[in-house]
Amino acid sequence: MLRVLLALIGLLSLAAGVLGIVLPLLPLLPTTPFLLLSAFCFARSSQRLHHWLLNHRHFGVLLSNWENHRGMKASHKRRAILFTMLSFTFSIVLAPMWEVRVFLILMAVCVLTGISRISVIPDEQKSRTLIT
Repeated sequence: MLRVLLALIGLLSLAAGVLGIVLPLLPLLPTTPFLLLSAFCFARSSQRLHHWLLNHRHFGVLLSNWENHRGMKASHKRRAILFTMLSFTFSIVLAPMWEVRVFLILMAVCVLTGISRISVIPDEQKSRTLIT
């Protein structure tokens, strides 16, 4: 019963994460935490779903880096910071009340602080072998 519940939670969080990609201008629906929750739930409920998620062409590298190294590549970190800043800026500009703007600014500071504290995994250099 617990495995079924975890698989269901994993699928729902995966759907929310994908929705966060499609609607990136909603800072209240971040993709990464939902994908991490999905990986956590799938690891404890379904080897097949966990394997599929870790080998997914878009999510796999990010999730594998987090699982194996508790970090992210510098290029991914820069992109995460950029898109977080863009989505929060857009939301702050469109916010109708100053109270909402202040709340969004505080949220942005917290999210950006969290992202900046994630350790960086060095980008792997492509090794070239010379054929002689």
